[in-house]
Amino acid sequence: MTALLLLVPLLVPFAVPQQARRCLHRLPPTAALWALTLTALVLAGASVAALGALVLTGLLKLPFFAGLGELIHPLDTPSDLVVLPAAAAATGALTLGALTLVRSALRQFRAFRTARMQADRRPAAGDLCVIDSPHPDAYALPGRPHRIVVTTAMLRSLAPEEREALFAHERAHNAGGHHRFLVVADLAAHCHPGLRPVRAAIGLAVERAADEAAAVAVGDRRLTARAIARAALATRAARSERPDFAPAATTGPVPQRVAALLAPPVRGRPRAASWIAVPLALCAVLSAGASTTGVVTIHHQVEVAQGEAAR
Repeated sequence: MTALLLLVPLLVPFAVPQQARRCLHRLPPTAALWALTLTALVLAGASVAALGALVLTGLLKLPFFAGLGELIHPLDTPSDLVVLPAAAAATGALTLGALTLVRSALRQFRAFRTARMQADRRPAAGDLCVIDSPHPDAYALPGRPHRIVVTTAMLRSLAPEEREALFAHERAHNAGGHHRFLVVADLAAHCHPGLRPVRAAIGLAVERAADEAAAVAVGDRRLTARAIARAALATRAARSERPDFAPAATTGPVPQRVAALLAPPVRGRPRAASWIAVPLALCAVLSAGASTTGVVTIHHQVEVAQGEAAR
Protein backbone atom coordinates (compact mmCIF):
# COMPACT_ATOMS: atom_id res chain seq x y z
CA MET A 1 0.00 0.00 0.00
CA THR A 2 2.82 2.40 0.88
CA ALA A 3 4.59 1.66 -2.41
CA LEU A 4 1.41 2.49 -4.31
CA LEU A 5 1.09 5.78 -2.43
CA LEU A 6 4.65 6.71 -3.35
CA LEU A 7 3.91 6.02 -7.01
CA VAL A 8 1.24 8.73 -7.07
CA PRO A 9 3.67 11.70 -6.86
CA LEU A 10 5.76 10.09 -9.60
CA LEU A 11 2.82 9.72 -11.99
CA VAL A 12 0.78 12.88 -11.37
CA PRO A 13 3.29 15.29 -13.03
CA PHE A 14 2.72 13.60 -16.39
CA ALA A 15 -0.93 14.77 -16.28
CA VAL A 16 -0.08 18.43 -15.62
CA PRO A 17 1.20 19.75 -19.03
CA GLN A 18 -2.26 19.67 -20.60
CA GLN A 19 -3.73 21.62 -17.69
CA ALA A 20 -0.79 24.04 -17.88
CA ARG A 21 -1.58 24.85 -21.50
CA ARG A 22 -5.22 25.40 -20.59
CA CYS A 23 -4.26 27.84 -17.85
CA LEU A 24 -2.02 29.76 -20.25
CA HIS A 25 -4.91 30.26 -22.66
CA ARG A 26 -7.64 31.02 -20.12
CA LEU A 27 -5.95 32.93 -17.29
CA PRO A 28 -4.31 36.36 -17.31
CA PRO A 29 -0.54 35.84 -17.70
CA THR A 30 0.43 36.83 -14.16
CA ALA A 31 -2.21 34.58 -12.59
CA ALA A 32 -1.15 31.70 -14.84
CA LEU A 33 2.50 32.29 -13.91
CA TRP A 34 1.82 32.00 -10.17
CA ALA A 35 -0.48 28.99 -10.57
CA LEU A 36 1.98 27.07 -12.74
CA THR A 37 5.03 27.90 -10.63
CA LEU A 38 3.44 26.95 -7.32
CA THR A 39 2.10 23.71 -8.82
CA ALA A 40 5.51 22.82 -10.28
CA LEU A 41 7.20 23.52 -6.94
CA VAL A 42 4.79 21.29 -4.98
CA LEU A 43 4.95 18.46 -7.53
CA ALA A 44 8.74 18.57 -7.66
CA GLY A 45 9.04 18.46 -3.88
CA ALA A 46 6.54 15.60 -3.61
CA SER A 47 8.32 13.54 -6.27
CA VAL A 48 11.73 14.01 -4.63
CA ALA A 49 10.27 13.04 -1.23
CA ALA A 50 8.70 9.92 -2.74
CA LEU A 51 11.97 8.89 -4.41
CA GLY A 52 13.86 9.49 -1.17
CA ALA A 53 11.39 7.34 0.75
CA LEU A 54 11.81 4.51 -1.76
CA VAL A 55 15.59 4.75 -1.49
CA LEU A 56 15.46 4.67 2.32
CA THR A 57 13.16 1.65 2.30
CA GLY A 58 15.50 -0.24 0.01
CA LEU A 59 18.59 0.62 2.05
CA LEU A 60 16.99 -0.54 5.29
CA LYS A 61 16.30 -3.93 3.70
CA LEU A 62 20.06 -4.48 3.47
CA PRO A 63 21.74 -5.90 6.62
CA PHE A 64 24.49 -3.26 6.78
CA PHE A 65 22.11 -0.29 6.67
CA ALA A 66 19.59 -2.07 8.89
CA GLY A 67 22.37 -2.30 11.50
CA LEU A 68 23.18 1.38 11.11
CA GLY A 69 19.50 2.13 11.57
CA GLU A 70 19.41 0.01 14.72
CA LEU A 71 16.55 -2.15 13.43
CA ILE A 72 15.77 -5.03 15.75
CA HIS A 73 12.81 -6.32 13.69
CA PRO A 74 12.49 -6.79 9.92
CA LEU A 75 11.06 -3.77 8.12
CA ASP A 76 7.40 -4.43 7.25
CA THR A 77 7.47 -3.91 3.48
CA PRO A 78 6.49 -5.86 0.36
CA SER A 79 8.77 -8.52 -1.08
CA ASP A 80 12.42 -7.69 -1.70
CA LEU A 81 11.77 -8.50 -5.35
CA VAL A 82 9.64 -5.36 -5.43
CA VAL A 83 11.34 -3.09 -2.91
CA LEU A 84 14.97 -3.46 -4.00
CA PRO A 85 14.43 -2.82 -7.75
CA ALA A 86 12.21 0.14 -6.89
CA ALA A 87 14.88 1.52 -4.56
CA ALA A 88 17.56 1.02 -7.22
CA ALA A 89 15.46 2.84 -9.82
CA ALA A 90 14.75 5.68 -7.37
CA THR A 91 18.47 5.96 -6.55
CA GLY A 92 19.30 6.19 -10.24
CA ALA A 93 16.63 8.83 -10.83
CA LEU A 94 17.79 10.96 -7.90
CA THR A 95 21.45 10.64 -8.89
CA LEU A 96 20.78 11.55 -12.52
CA GLY A 97 18.62 14.51 -11.50
CA ALA A 98 21.25 15.77 -9.05
CA LEU A 99 24.06 15.49 -11.61
CA THR A 100 22.15 17.33 -14.33
CA LEU A 101 21.07 19.97 -11.82
CA VAL A 102 24.64 20.60 -10.66
CA ARG A 103 25.90 20.76 -14.24
CA SER A 104 23.14 23.19 -15.21
CA ALA A 105 23.74 25.33 -12.11
CA LEU A 106 27.46 25.61 -12.83
CA ARG A 107 26.78 26.57 -16.45
CA GLN A 108 24.19 29.14 -15.41
CA PHE A 109 26.49 30.60 -12.76
CA ARG A 110 29.34 31.02 -15.25
CA ALA A 111 27.03 32.66 -17.78
CA PHE A 112 25.59 34.99 -15.14
CA ARG A 113 29.02 35.97 -13.84
CA THR A 114 30.22 36.73 -17.37
CA ALA A 115 27.11 38.77 -18.20
CA ARG A 116 27.29 40.66 -14.91
CA MET A 117 30.97 41.50 -15.29
CA GLN A 118 30.37 42.62 -18.85
CA ALA A 119 27.52 44.89 -17.77
CA ASP A 120 29.35 46.30 -14.74
CA ARG A 121 32.34 47.34 -16.85
CA ARG A 122 30.22 49.67 -18.95
CA PRO A 123 28.55 52.94 -17.92
CA ALA A 124 24.82 52.68 -17.40
CA ALA A 125 22.10 55.23 -18.05
CA GLY A 126 19.80 54.46 -15.16
CA ASP A 127 19.11 50.74 -15.45
CA LEU A 128 20.09 50.60 -19.14
CA CYS A 129 23.46 49.17 -20.14
CA VAL A 130 24.48 49.31 -23.81
CA ILE A 131 27.09 46.83 -25.03
CA ASP A 132 28.94 47.35 -28.30
CA SER A 133 28.32 44.13 -30.22
CA PRO A 134 27.47 43.14 -33.81
CA HIS A 135 24.99 40.56 -32.45
CA PRO A 136 21.48 41.86 -31.66
CA ASP A 137 20.43 40.99 -28.13
CA ALA A 138 18.52 42.42 -25.17
CA TYR A 139 17.65 40.91 -21.82
CA ALA A 140 16.86 41.66 -18.18
CA LEU A 141 19.83 40.93 -15.95
CA PRO A 142 18.98 40.30 -12.27
CA GLY A 143 21.28 41.27 -9.45
CA ARG A 144 22.12 44.43 -7.53
CA PRO A 145 21.30 46.67 -9.22
CA HIS A 146 19.04 45.24 -11.90
CA ARG A 147 20.17 45.95 -15.42
CA ILE A 148 18.62 46.00 -18.86
CA VAL A 149 21.36 44.87 -21.22
CA VAL A 150 21.02 45.76 -24.90
CA THR A 151 23.56 45.58 -27.70
CA THR A 152 24.24 48.30 -30.24
CA ALA A 153 23.16 45.93 -33.01
CA MET A 154 19.74 45.57 -31.36
CA LEU A 155 19.36 49.34 -31.05
CA ARG A 156 20.09 49.70 -34.75
CA SER A 157 17.46 47.06 -35.56
CA LEU A 158 14.57 48.95 -33.94
CA ALA A 159 12.88 52.29 -34.39
CA PRO A 160 12.96 54.67 -31.39
CA GLU A 161 9.40 53.90 -30.29
CA GLU A 162 10.06 50.15 -30.64
CA ARG A 163 13.11 50.49 -28.42
CA GLU A 164 10.94 52.02 -25.69
CA ALA A 165 8.53 49.08 -25.93
CA LEU A 166 11.45 46.65 -25.70
CA PHE A 167 12.88 48.45 -22.67
CA ALA A 168 9.44 48.42 -21.01
CA HIS A 169 9.26 44.67 -21.56
CA GLU A 170 12.64 44.06 -19.94
CA ARG A 171 11.85 46.43 -17.06
CA ALA A 172 8.70 44.41 -16.41
CA HIS A 173 10.86 41.29 -16.06
CA ASN A 174 13.04 42.94 -13.43
CA ALA A 175 10.12 44.56 -11.60
CA GLY A 176 8.25 41.24 -11.43
CA GLY A 177 11.28 39.21 -10.31
CA HIS A 178 10.66 36.86 -13.22
CA HIS A 179 14.11 35.28 -12.93
CA ARG A 180 12.93 33.62 -9.71
CA PHE A 181 10.05 31.90 -11.50
CA LEU A 182 12.45 30.65 -14.18
CA VAL A 183 14.84 29.27 -11.55
CA VAL A 184 11.99 27.39 -9.85
CA ALA A 185 10.80 26.04 -13.21
CA ASP A 186 14.29 24.80 -14.08
CA LEU A 187 14.71 23.21 -10.65
CA ALA A 188 11.35 21.43 -10.97
CA ALA A 189 12.24 20.12 -14.44
CA HIS A 190 15.40 18.54 -13.03
CA CYS A 191 13.39 16.90 -10.26
CA HIS A 192 10.89 15.18 -12.57
CA PRO A 193 10.92 14.77 -16.38
CA GLY A 194 7.15 15.21 -16.52
CA LEU A 195 7.62 18.82 -15.43
CA ARG A 196 9.79 19.80 -18.39
CA PRO A 197 6.78 20.91 -20.48
CA VAL A 198 5.64 22.91 -17.44
CA ARG A 199 9.02 24.67 -17.45
CA ALA A 200 8.33 25.77 -21.03
CA ALA A 201 4.83 26.90 -20.03
CA ILE A 202 6.24 28.96 -17.15
CA GLY A 203 8.73 30.54 -19.55
CA LEU A 204 5.89 31.51 -21.87
CA ALA A 205 3.85 32.88 -18.96
CA VAL A 206 6.84 35.01 -17.91
CA GLU A 207 7.11 36.51 -21.39
CA ARG A 208 3.36 37.03 -21.72
CA ALA A 209 3.25 38.83 -18.37
CA ALA A 210 6.05 41.15 -19.48
CA ASP A 211 4.35 41.64 -22.87
CA GLU A 212 1.16 42.84 -21.21
CA ALA A 213 3.05 45.09 -18.79
CA ALA A 214 4.98 46.64 -21.69
CA ALA A 215 1.77 47.20 -23.65
CA VAL A 216 0.30 49.07 -20.67
CA ALA A 217 3.50 51.08 -20.17
CA VAL A 218 3.69 52.32 -23.78
CA GLY A 219 -0.08 52.42 -24.25
CA ASP A 220 -0.01 50.56 -27.58
CA ARG A 221 -0.43 46.81 -27.96
CA ARG A 222 0.37 46.86 -31.69
CA LEU A 223 3.58 48.76 -31.13
CA THR A 224 4.63 46.27 -28.46
CA ALA A 225 3.84 43.34 -30.76
CA ARG A 226 5.82 44.93 -33.60
CA ALA A 227 8.82 45.61 -31.36
CA ILE A 228 8.92 42.03 -30.09
CA ALA A 229 8.54 40.59 -33.59
CA ARG A 230 11.32 42.77 -35.04
CA ALA A 231 13.63 42.07 -32.10
CA ALA A 232 13.04 38.31 -32.49
CA LEU A 233 13.77 38.47 -36.23
CA ALA A 234 16.98 40.37 -35.54
CA THR A 235 18.23 37.78 -33.01
CA ARG A 236 17.19 34.58 -34.75
CA ALA A 237 20.70 33.95 -36.12
CA ALA A 238 22.56 35.35 -33.11
CA ARG A 239 23.90 33.27 -30.24
CA SER A 240 23.45 34.74 -26.77
CA GLU A 241 25.69 33.99 -23.79
CA ARG A 242 23.13 35.11 -21.20
CA PRO A 243 21.97 32.68 -18.50
CA ASP A 244 18.64 30.94 -19.03
CA PHE A 245 17.11 32.68 -16.01
CA ALA A 246 17.79 36.12 -17.54
CA PRO A 247 14.48 36.67 -19.37
CA ALA A 248 14.43 38.30 -22.78
CA ALA A 249 11.71 39.57 -25.08
CA THR A 250 12.96 37.40 -27.94
CA THR A 251 12.55 34.03 -26.19
CA GLY A 252 9.65 31.61 -26.34
CA PRO A 253 7.08 31.15 -29.13
CA VAL A 254 7.16 34.72 -30.44
CA PRO A 255 4.37 34.27 -33.06
CA GLN A 256 2.00 33.08 -30.31
CA ARG A 257 2.94 36.04 -28.12
CA VAL A 258 2.48 38.52 -30.96
CA ALA A 259 -0.93 37.04 -31.75
CA ALA A 260 -1.92 37.42 -28.09
CA LEU A 261 -0.89 41.08 -28.10
CA LEU A 262 -2.88 41.75 -31.24
CA ALA A 263 -5.96 40.18 -29.61
CA PRO A 264 -7.91 41.76 -26.73
CA PRO A 265 -6.23 41.15 -23.35
CA VAL A 266 -7.38 38.19 -21.27
CA ARG A 267 -9.43 39.45 -18.34
CA GLY A 268 -10.22 36.49 -16.14
CA ARG A 269 -12.84 37.00 -13.44
CA PRO A 270 -11.86 35.74 -9.98
CA ARG A 271 -14.53 33.01 -9.90
CA ALA A 272 -13.74 31.81 -13.44
CA ALA A 273 -10.01 31.90 -12.70
CA SER A 274 -10.48 29.75 -9.61
CA TRP A 275 -12.31 27.09 -11.61
CA ILE A 276 -9.60 27.01 -14.29
CA ALA A 277 -6.91 26.53 -11.64
CA VAL A 278 -8.81 23.76 -9.80
CA PRO A 279 -7.27 20.83 -11.77
CA LEU A 280 -3.78 22.14 -11.04
CA ALA A 281 -4.62 22.53 -7.36
CA LEU A 282 -6.05 19.00 -7.24
CA CYS A 283 -2.88 17.58 -8.80
CA ALA A 284 -0.74 19.43 -6.25
CA VAL A 285 -2.89 18.36 -3.29
CA LEU A 286 -3.08 14.73 -4.46
CA SER A 287 0.66 14.51 -5.02
CA ALA A 288 1.62 16.25 -1.77
CA GLY A 289 -0.92 14.24 0.24
CA ALA A 290 0.20 10.88 -1.15
CA SER A 291 3.88 11.75 -0.65
CA THR A 292 3.35 12.95 2.92
CA THR A 293 1.25 9.91 3.84
CA GLY A 294 3.82 7.54 2.34
CA VAL A 295 6.74 9.19 4.12
CA VAL A 296 4.90 9.22 7.47
CA THR A 297 3.96 5.54 7.04
CA ILE A 298 7.56 4.56 6.32
CA HIS A 299 8.74 6.58 9.31
CA HIS A 300 6.28 4.67 11.51
CA GLN A 301 7.44 1.35 10.05
CA VAL A 302 11.05 2.25 10.87
CA GLU A 303 10.08 3.08 14.46
CA VAL A 304 8.30 -0.27 14.73
CA ALA A 305 11.38 -2.05 13.38
CA GLN A 306 13.51 -0.21 15.94
CA GLY A 307 11.16 -1.33 18.70
CA GLU A 308 10.21 2.24 19.52
CA ALA A 309 6.55 2.01 18.47
CA ALA A 310 3.77 -0.53 18.44
CA ARG A 311 2.50 -2.00 15.18
